[in-house]
Amino acid sequence: MHYAKPGTANAIVDFKSRYDNFIGGEWVAPADGEYFENVSPVNGQVFTEVARSKEADVSRALDAGHEVKAGWAATSVADRSRILNKIADRMEENMEKLAVAETWDNGKPVREALAADIPNAIDHFRYFAGVIRAQEGGVSQIDEDTVAYHFHEPLGVTGQIIPWNFPLLMMSWKVAPALAAGNCTVLKPAEQTPASINIWLEIVQDLLPPGVLNVVQGFGLEAGKPLAQSDKVDKVAFTGETTTGRMIMQYASENIIPVTLELGGKSPNIFFADVMDKDDGYLDKALEGFVMFALNNGEVCTCPSRALIDESIYDAFMDRALKKVKEIKGGDPLDTNTMIGAQVSEEQLEKILSYFDIAKQEGAEVITGANRKKYEGDQADGYYVEPTIFKGHNNMRVFQEEIFGPVVSVTTFNGHDEALEIANDTLYGLGAGVWSRNINTAYRFGRAIQSGRVWTNCFHAYPAHAAFGGYKKSGIGRENHLMMLDHYQQTKNLLVSYSEEPQGLF
Repeated sequence: MHYAKPGTANAIVDFKSRYDNFIGGEWVAPADGEYFENVSPVNGQVFTEVARSKEADVSRALDAGHEVKAGWAATSVADRSRILNKIADRMEENMEKLAVAETWDNGKPVREALAADIPNAIDHFRYFAGVIRAQEGGVSQIDEDTVAYHFHEPLGVTGQIIPWNFPLLMMSWKVAPALAAGNCTVLKPAEQTPASINIWLEIVQDLLPPGVLNVVQGFGLEAGKPLAQSDKVDKVAFTGETTTGRMIMQYASENIIPVTLELGGKSPNIFFADVMDKDDGYLDKALEGFVMFALNNGEVCTCPSRALIDESIYDAFMDRALKKVKEIKGGDPLDTNTMIGAQVSEEQLEKILSYFDIAKQEGAEVITGANRKKYEGDQADGYYVEPTIFKGHNNMRVFQEEIFGPVVSVTTFNGHDEALEIANDTLYGLGAGVWSRNINTAYRFGRAIQSGRVWTNCFHAYPAHAAFGGYKKSGIGRENHLMMLDHYQQTKNLLVSYSEEPQGLF
């Protein structure tokens, strides 16, 4: 199926020419009247403009949250759950519209938005609608006359800053648990992908009380920094690159508020010799696991961008893997047959191309790709690159630095000790993959790899009930899972004495 380009005949979604901020349940123009142009990476053309917010807009949005935070916190978990489920229902009813909006804004293949992004976003709202109703506090009997009660209470008004690689899914990862836990929030989308959030807001805006969710658009230093620094924010959540995360943490420290950070990665994907013991479905699955470096155009913080292959199977495995990579179909991201789309922005495209030069200068072998991909017609000015495989060694920059494109750097290992040494030789620790038919090997490597998530005989699965987050410089805290509620709540302890006798101290 081929979806019509937004704004043309038979299009499933049409963007407005201009989008304001969403504050207090209303669309509000930026205080200084400035807007910025939003470009679709599919064709490199401007398709809308969006509010360029500053500190005054952030402050206004935070005030809107504070005005209603007491009422939202007092709303029963049953009612909060019902609203989150209604949001999920409304999203499901508009899945194709949201998927096409996401593709046009981000450049990802619509097949992925339909198969993964939007269904997962829906499921996260339903998941947190469910777990909040099952959450309980605690009662501890200290002695016969003393009881400690523990209550979960919301933090108040949170600030949330999301990246451009999965705009709607990252929104759901942040917004769903914050609202479920009883917080109001101010969300700042990435300036590269501000448009699809607005389509989502138009679909669900009537379901939430005004002021509970506020969206402020703008650039990082102009809107993100004031949000993280504000003394009106009770918690900051950020997903993005590690260097920015370090600054967010510094900003938040000024007000001594909690922070969760989901940052960069350089994930090892390890293939042991036994994956090729048979030519079967498992081997096909492992080969697909290798090719996962091209999922979402490689713009994933856990992209399996380092492949470690047992040297005894390297030639045979890579022969099969290369054939699979060459079968990746590029083209119009609005075509459901397209497997790889456009990089999110011209800036990101140039970054990826610069790493092609770096790899060649360092002496890495180009196995395939390492070129910009050009198309004719409407896509001629879009931001496309070829799926790329380099072979080299782990101290090369293309093995150590996050590229955020459809690029994998391959090396070999000889023995388990060397495999583990290479896997852990990185500043990051967000994700990793282990492929082995031997469950003992898989288990022991899963425990030994310094990473918050280790996919075992799979990769790029993000279920709502599985904790996600980083070790080392990949972040602080976790996303998803019931434990995520703890990041959006504080514990109130009532220590109650039922004794009618004084302690006798005075």
